[in-house]
Amino acid sequence: MTGDWERFRGMFWFDAGLGVSLDVSRLGWSPAELDAFAGPLSRAFAAMEELEAGAVANPDEGRRVGHYWLRDPDRAPTPEIAREIRETLEAVEGFAGRVLRGEIATEAGPPFARVLHCGIGGSALGPQFLSRALAPVHPPLAVDFLDNTDPDGTGRLLERIGADLPRTLVVVVSKSGGTPETRNAAEAVRAALRARGLTLPPRAVAVTGAGSALDRRAREEGWLARFPMWDYVGGRTSVCSAVGAVPALLQGIPFRELLAGARAMDALTRVPDPQRNPAALLAAAWHFATNGKGERDMVVLPYRDRLELFSRYLQQLVMESLGKERDLAGNVVHQGITVYGNKGSTDQHAYVQQLRDGVPNFFVTFLEVLDDGPHPRTEVEPGITAGDYLHGFLYGTRQALAEAGRPSLVLTLPDLSARSVGALLALFERAVGLYAVLVNVNAYHQPGVEAGKRAAAGILGLKARLLDVLAGAEPLTVEEAAAAAGADPELAFPCLRHLAANHPEVTVEGDPADPFGLRYRRK
Repeated sequence: MTGDWERFRGMFWFDAGLGVSLDVSRLGWSPAELDAFAGPLSRAFAAMEELEAGAVANPDEGRRVGHYWLRDPDRAPTPEIAREIRETLEAVEGFAGRVLRGEIATEAGPPFARVLHCGIGGSALGPQFLSRALAPVHPPLAVDFLDNTDPDGTGRLLERIGADLPRTLVVVVSKSGGTPETRNAAEAVRAALRARGLTLPPRAVAVTGAGSALDRRAREEGWLARFPMWDYVGGRTSVCSAVGAVPALLQGIPFRELLAGARAMDALTRVPDPQRNPAALLAAAWHFATNGKGERDMVVLPYRDRLELFSRYLQQLVMESLGKERDLAGNVVHQGITVYGNKGSTDQHAYVQQLRDGVPNFFVTFLEVLDDGPHPRTEVEPGITAGDYLHGFLYGTRQALAEAGRPSLVLTLPDLSARSVGALLALFERAVGLYAVLVNVNAYHQPGVEAGKRAAAGILGLKARLLDVLAGAEPLTVEEAAAAAGADPELAFPCLRHLAANHPEVTVEGDPADPFGLRYRRK
């Protein structure tokens, strides 16, 4: 696994302009095996060129795929799309500037003090990652995120905001405008404001598809601003749109620098030569490491606190894009790459033991940042800083894994600037797109997610029917309630337990030690 110097140099990519490098030398492959990907990748390059030119790259939904246009509108297929992208960014910049200058303020007059971002999935993960990675230590507006429909989590966050709620700008993000988790979060905020004698519209912003239910409500209620999401940009690749721009600019993150870094990486990842294209190297590395069938998991270990959320961000980008039952020809293939991880060196104490000595079902992606940051470099030993230790833990761990025959690669950023982070995001977006062509799947739809949403709606409908049947004169067992509601008792059982725990009007009779013998009734 260790190889020689010439072999290492042949499997090391570096760009002086961005200062980014990629070392794929310790994946257990040879330069000849890497060269074998030239043919398959040539087809991927051609497919990506067609995608960027405006071809329908999401055939299942009949959609174009245009997140690359967000950082380079000149490449958009029509002048109208290019103009809309530019005008939206300018509108977001103008809005954020007016908020930060106090020109847009609360109805009572004081300026906004913080931001509450309501979204889920790609509508939250990208903005959360940017906030953690790039927000200043003391941002002009701190941002909190409501990214679930957990009433306890929502309540705790609103309680923590407390007296600042009247001065909180609420950003509601949903492409469809009907995402239940996001709607629920917005309604919880609306209720909390109502309890203070306040309303949501004078402090609300919508980021959504034109004409969606959210867009219509924001227009009818007179929200502060509405910014578009387009159906050619998927949620997991929306961070360079208004989804990422609104919270980033309100925190003082230089968003155009992020776009510049992404644009520069996009140019590098268009090079039709696997040896000179880092996204192609990544896609080939993933295919080799997983046998093109997801046979190994991707463990992501970024060695910086500010990159702590990157593994979560990649989980959606990689797993939602590549985890597909069928290929483009309709064959059942069950594709995908499982992604997990956290930050080094903290979390290597939790699972490197298994990575080194346990089941060899993974490959590691180490993420290194050369510059230790602007803070004082305190020596913890003569001539040695904490940053030296962090670097040592990364390469020491990689060496220990290599000695045990465990594959890994290292991606190195020069610093944690907005430009470098933009390049990082663009690199993985392109690698996912190229890999999808290699395994012949549609990377831009998510039928499994939609199936889960439909099933959840069915459970909610069952709960409503159970509440109706429990309103009779006699208490009902699980089987009796299920039969009356036309449901499987196995599904009715957890619904009844949850109703009894959270709806005061639902009472339970019987021995608590016998959960299957309980009888339920609604007062």
